[in-house]
Amino acid sequence: MSVTYEVVERVAWLTIDRPQARNALSKDVREGLWEGARRFVADDSAAVLVLTGAGDKAFCAGGDLKEMAETALEVPPPDFLPQFGRNISVDKPTIAAVNGVAYAGGFLLAQQCDLVVAAEHARFAVSEVKVGRGSPWAAPLSWLVPPRVALQILLTGDPVDAHRAREVGLVNEVVPAAELRRRAQALAERIAANAPLSVRAAKRTAYLSAHHPLPEAYDRAEEIWAPVYRSADAQEGPAAFRDKRAPVWEGR
Repeated sequence: MSVTYEVVERVAWLTIDRPQARNALSKDVREGLWEGARRFVADDSAAVLVLTGAGDKAFCAGGDLKEMAETALEVPPPDFLPQFGRNISVDKPTIAAVNGVAYAGGFLLAQQCDLVVAAEHARFAVSEVKVGRGSPWAAPLSWLVPPRVALQILLTGDPVDAHRAREVGLVNEVVPAAELRRRAQALAERIAANAPLSVRAAKRTAYLSAHHPLPEAYDRAEEIWAPVYRSADAQEGPAAFRDKRAPVWEGR
């Protein structure tokens, strides 16, 4: 299998398992990512997704250039690769655990996750300009990082190391490689322990300013949160605090 899926303590791990080819996006890998993404969306046992790559050299080196050359790929179809929030709706939180290079399509996969934890040796690059390909999927990049940083990444195609990526806001945490899985799991478990309706509403709220002017974003946020305020969980939280016990979330 080119992509594996396992759930550990309500955290789904979706792993590209093609280390001999730097986890490049072959047809089998792309199909596996689609299957895994859809499985996570439908999986009630999983509250958070962690996307990573096998081995210690590459998260994902991007498209399989040999396969592209053989198929004479021009414009990739809309469903070429799952892009969370663009061609597949993923309401639950997602984390990229970047264990090595994240170039081109690998950068795309990390970019589309909500949070990024990177190993110290990780590298990020939108390298399409170096091979004559395109990166229309990088449209959100200047919302994630300052525009001049985005321009340098896109125009040069040069790699950005993990510490610089954290400095500019592309990465949340940089950790020793040996600690990557444990730290990503711990972050995911902290999220999974929270009230699920609130978590999903929080994720939707965070992206509002990318799509709407501020007054409209406020209005939409009120609509998103109204059912959360009215939920059983909204009563359970204060009651648990009053009773000095852990809350029991029902997701309703």
